[in-house]
Amino acid sequence: MATTPTDAALLQLMWMASPALPVGAFSYSEGIESAVDAGLAVTEASAGDWLVEQLHMTLARAELPVIAQALIAWRAADAGRIAELNDWVLRTRETSEQLQQTEQMGRSMIEWLKSVQPAVAARAPQPLTYPVAWALAICAGAATVREALLACAFGWAENMIQAAVKSVPLGQSAGQRILARLAAEMPAAVDHALALGDDERQAFAPMLAILSARHETQYSRLFRS
Repeated sequence: MATTPTDAALLQLMWMASPALPVGAFSYSEGIESAVDAGLAVTEASAGDWLVEQLHMTLARAELPVIAQALIAWRAADAGRIAELNDWVLRTRETSEQLQQTEQMGRSMIEWLKSVQPAVAARAPQPLTYPVAWALAICAGAATVREALLACAFGWAENMIQAAVKSVPLGQSAGQRILARLAAEMPAAVDHALALGDDERQAFAPMLAILSARHETQYSRLFRS
């Protein structure tokens, strides 16, 4: 049987959500390692609570809205809008670690695209932040914006679960239970992201910023953030 457009779109989303995507996501904990060190995420329950709050308070209010808006802009070939969204991401990274992560993963995404979709990669002005680069990677497919955000959220959750399993530490079964909690929260988080306009998008998460800054000088650490 021939692959249908729906099949191709689904497979692309699965590919883009994979932790095996070679962009370096595995090397970042996005603050959870610092939360462990501060005693805020030291059990399955507290680590799960931390990640659910992070999904709703940071991902749904910042990265996911940017991806949604950037995906529309890439499909419309709106270079001005792309530049505006990319600049917003750069301005809202509150620590050097957060800035390093979005820049490094954005570069790695474009390098990966050069090997698998060179025509798509050629559209990228350098450099791009990770949310804007991720939207570029998905723009040629047939997935809807909502489907793309669900895939991105799930990929983020899988990486965060692995960070939690290593740093809390947790067993694999505990990690899967937290992943189930996150998956149940994702539709609401994505709907929230889709409802936000430019004036409502935000990256205000002071506790995360404080922990990220502390992580830069944390005595013992596994992750780059």
